[in-house]
Amino acid sequence: MAWTYLIIAGLLEVGWAIGLKFTEGFSQLWPSLATISAMIGSFVLLAAALKTIPVGTGYAVWTGIGAAGTAIIGMLLLGESREVLRILCLVLIVAGVVGLKFASPPGLK
Repeated sequence: MAWTYLIIAGLLEVGWAIGLKFTEGFSQLWPSLATISAMIGSFVLLAAALKTIPVGTGYAVWTGIGAAGTAIIGMLLLGESREVLRILCLVLIVAGVVGLKFASPPGLK
């Protein structure tokens, strides 16, 4: 269950990172409330996951999902750069996250 919490926490991180763009400096009520809710949910689920998953692995996976997911959403929906080098770097982040999952001690997978 810890890995499920961690993946959902990472996806919520993507949500709040993208949400920040729409808060306009927290001057827009509904986007701000949604972003803050996603932040809280992300941290709560990360904390729950870290009860079982080593902190170094959990934090790296959480930030990896957040960074890669946010960059991908930025490219797909917000018109951000889709340069080959940028995509290659995202593939490396995803490979690192997957590698950390499989390199975790038995019983944590």
